[in-house]
Amino acid sequence: MRDEHARAYWKANVRILTTLLSIWFFVSFVCGILLADFLDNFRFAGFKLGFWIAQQGSIYVFIVLIIVYVFWMDKLDSRYQANTKAANLKAANSQSASDEDSQS
Repeated sequence: MRDEHARAYWKANVRILTTLLSIWFFVSFVCGILLADFLDNFRFAGFKLGFWIAQQGSIYVFIVLIIVYVFWMDKLDSRYQANTKAANLKAANSQSASDEDSQS
């Protein structure tokens, strides 16, 4: 039972990491390098958008992604910790019941 919880937790954790790293890759590499010339046609705060994303925007996105990661992992931890506590309580109750049956 605990292995199933651990696998599900790890799968959810990898899904979160993959999502956030994909966003970071898109903003920093695709927008900051590959699409920089196209984005330079637009302006943001007086700077060409492609330049701004490469120099500042990807850093801001990275900081936001860290905050999102902390929020999602807290939520994930609390959900799986509640599941683990329920499983441990159920196992303890069944162990107590079997101990009482063996004493009878």
